[in-house]
Amino acid sequence: MTSASLSEGSGAEAVILHPGKEKAIRNRHHWIFSGAVRRFPDFEDGSLLPVRDAKGGFLGCGYFNRCSSIVGRMITFDETPPDEALEDAVRRAIALRTRALGDSTDAYRVINGEGDGIPGLIVDRYGNVLVLQVSTLGIERLKPVILDLLERLISPETIIEKSNLPSRKEEGMAPFEGLLRGRPADMVEIRENGLRFQVNLAASQKTGFYLDQRENRVLARSLAPGRRVMNAFCYTGGFTVAVWAGGAESVASIDISGPAVELARSNVALNGFENRDNIFTVGDVFEVLRERDLTEYDLIILDPPAFAKRKSEVVSACRGYKDIHRIVFQKCPAASVVLTFSCSYFVDDKLFRQVVFQAAGEAGRRVRILGRHRQAADHPVNIFHPESDYLKGLLLYVD
Repeated sequence: MTSASLSEGSGAEAVILHPGKEKAIRNRHHWIFSGAVRRFPDFEDGSLLPVRDAKGGFLGCGYFNRCSSIVGRMITFDETPPDEALEDAVRRAIALRTRALGDSTDAYRVINGEGDGIPGLIVDRYGNVLVLQVSTLGIERLKPVILDLLERLISPETIIEKSNLPSRKEEGMAPFEGLLRGRPADMVEIRENGLRFQVNLAASQKTGFYLDQRENRVLARSLAPGRRVMNAFCYTGGFTVAVWAGGAESVASIDISGPAVELARSNVALNGFENRDNIFTVGDVFEVLRERDLTEYDLIILDPPAFAKRKSEVVSACRGYKDIHRIVFQKCPAASVVLTFSCSYFVDDKLFRQVVFQAAGEAGRRVRILGRHRQAADHPVNIFHPESDYLKGLLLYVD
């Protein structure tokens, strides 16, 4: 799709909504569900179309795909041409990161989907490399325009795509990974708050690094002086390096992925902490915690991958969250601090707190909440679209 065809969205025949179904859009919510649409024009899935209420009032433009239960996603909520709205959203997203991040960090999220007004698109920056995740057919068709904007406004050396998302199946698209622009880049080194990390872009979870935990790594660093730390679900060692930088006495790092643990070991060495009291373990975290004496650790970090990627998985996810917390609460020493997270969108704050409460009760321990924590500022949540709020963390004190 070219910039010219992008501009044609506002002039095409419109999608007409049922009476009363325009309220969410007037409140600047990006999603349109299939049941809200009274009439579609003749169109190709993934196309940009104007949207009107039942009386013909203009609501804005969005892209549509009849294969998806979320049949439409809004790009504009007024008369602004879609190409202008898209460029403005990208410019505003870049400006926000420029203000929020200092020179000591060169890895961050540039575009956070609905949080930046561009549903279906994630763009992460790792130094001079941009990594895209495209979750919708509409963004797939807009990708040439988006790539041109990113090259013009950021000038990266490389743009790659890592779109291995379950949502693509509902959109009628297969997973995709590959080089989009520039030269290949499988491994890059990044800086985060003065610390160095190697990121394997070719074989990694998400886009390569848990950028959303940046501010929580700063928190862990502040908690670390003199503590014996267990970093469960350590992945490539983000929290491990952070607590060493903060003055930890010892650190045990556990993950089920052998390659992730090896990269964690490399990142520890990259920052000069390889000769400290490090223990690296490859194994199922649940089993390792059941078998290990946890009285050795007084700061325990739990940052598991999403236990519930679908709404149907919430019950089993809650069992997992309760199990891991019960094990920790039963075995950790008095005056321990536990920094715990859930990145499962379908397990909300209230449910996550309830699960932790149940685990504490079953373990017979008194647990207090010292703080609540969210994703980093480069992962903004659109106040009109709360569905983009997914990461929740609790800082706990265990008597």
